Amino acid sequence: MFVKLTSVDRTPTVINASQVTFISQISEGTRIRFGEGRSVTVVEPLEEVMSRLDRTQSFRET
Repeated sequence: MFVKLTSVDRTPTVINASQVTFISQISEGTRIRFGEGRSVTVVEPLEEVMSRLDRTQSFRET
């Protein structure tokens, strides 16, 4: 599933939720990390990013 967010330069950013490995809050917004050292910083707060990712059901409870 893909999630659309806004990067810090105000351009739309679409991420593949299944590739997210780590999320952290920083002063500019939220940094989303993927495999192989890739990352994107978005303006949405951490709670909103987690909510959107959770709606994709990428983090299913077992």
